[in-house]
Amino acid sequence: MTAGGRGKRSRPPFVVVLLACLIALFSLLPLGYVAAMTVATGWDTAAALIFRPRVGQLLGNTLLLIVITVPLCVVLGVGGAWLVERTNLAGHKIWAIALAAPLAVPAFVNSYAWVSAIPQLSGIFSGVLIATLSYFPLVYIPAAATLSRLDPGLEQSAASLGLGPWRVFFRVVLPQLRLAMAGGALLVSLHLLSEYGAFAMIRFDTFTTAIMEQYRSTFNGTAGNMLASVLVFFCLVLLLAETRTRGNARYARIGSGTQGRATRLPLGGYHVPGQLALAGLTVLAFGIPLFYVLRWTIAGGAAIWAPDELLPALLQTLGYGVAGALATTLVAFPMAYLAVRHRGLFSRVLEASNYVTSSMPGIVVALAFVTIAIKAAPDLYQTTFLLVAAYVLLYLPRSLVNLRAGLAQAPKELDEAAQALGKPPLAAFLRVTLRLTAPAAAGGAALVFLGIVNELTATLLLSPNGTNTLATQFWSLSSEIDYAGAAPYALLMIVLSAPMTYLLFQQSKKAAGQ
Repeated sequence: MTAGGRGKRSRPPFVVVLLACLIALFSLLPLGYVAAMTVATGWDTAAALIFRPRVGQLLGNTLLLIVITVPLCVVLGVGGAWLVERTNLAGHKIWAIALAAPLAVPAFVNSYAWVSAIPQLSGIFSGVLIATLSYFPLVYIPAAATLSRLDPGLEQSAASLGLGPWRVFFRVVLPQLRLAMAGGALLVSLHLLSEYGAFAMIRFDTFTTAIMEQYRSTFNGTAGNMLASVLVFFCLVLLLAETRTRGNARYARIGSGTQGRATRLPLGGYHVPGQLALAGLTVLAFGIPLFYVLRWTIAGGAAIWAPDELLPALLQTLGYGVAGALATTLVAFPMAYLAVRHRGLFSRVLEASNYVTSSMPGIVVALAFVTIAIKAAPDLYQTTFLLVAAYVLLYLPRSLVNLRAGLAQAPKELDEAAQALGKPPLAAFLRVTLRLTAPAAAGGAALVFLGIVNELTATLLLSPNGTNTLATQFWSLSSEIDYAGAAPYALLMIVLSAPMTYLLFQQSKKAAGQ
């Protein structure tokens, strides 16, 4: 920068641009696969397969699931966040963590627990029950983070004009939660589209369960590919809808001075109902899954803790989790660097390609990799490399978002100062920027690790022969109605996921304050 205005914008390193472009092209492989399969099928055949009663039934189930579940998650997430962050609720710090805890329980483990409690569970309302209890924290966490950082000045001004607490909430607070609600609703919707295990266990048909059935009956069948194309279409529609809902809105405090602390509203006679509501929600979403996992673990006795089966599954899960987390973090660096240090249309387009692919269900990404590997590189089929590559595409945004925040807190002027002291550009980056970005990179890697530990569909389709992760071994045993044998694997997944869920909650709070 010069004293008189902006200096000449520096060009990004060619190697970084090349890597980012290659990563973007790699990210678009699943989308290209779906488009190519649709074109190869031909319009007449594709239309016959898409516009048929079975697809109409799946469409009705999926839309009904989204239309009922997403509003419930928004109400529970925002309501819980408001009670925790803006009222004088006793024990609000404990409730803040308790409401995020259900994310540590994979949805298919939640389904396993509820089927243990009520074996007759099936159909749309059972799907809504399990999906709501599994995914409402995806709305709660960003809503709580936003509420904890909102400037109370607007609320105080509205109250001084005579508005009561409820009118202040609906007119002032709720509009400022639009970004959190839109983002959370998108995440819930995408999870509903991609979830397989939870709905298969209660015999509720969705696009993902139908695609898996088609894959098992007819490998790479045309009918399955057309279902995948419809599913991808819905994912893109949801992304567009969330973008339009979010718009260009930003809610930030402008002006000098220190932001005031929000006054916690007294609940009065609603205090006991509020406590009971949060206790009931926590018991249903976290207590019941944990209870039945522990119950089956105790019922199975020492025999279910077979080291020759459990230990390899744990080690392979940890191995894939660490390898996927490291690979995803490395791949995310060029994108994050361009997005922060060289902002512009080019970097935004490259970044968007990753979000489009990550929104696709794991089964679509896996089918794309299976087909491409068999046709173009048979030696890669059912290899660790291919599975880790799928993890990278599925979880890249988790690392990318954290790296962007970390790089934004490491000003490039520090690099320039190091270079002025005689350090080469690469050495300056490694010694200064990389060290400052390390905590954010570690946070992103932890979130990727959490996703990989609980991933099921891509692992089922892509893992090498003989691979048994905690998720796949749990699924194999629970599918055989060996609920006691599956319990240790479920328990270990919860134990591994719990600290990562807490980290996600803390990271969201920090991000809201930036």
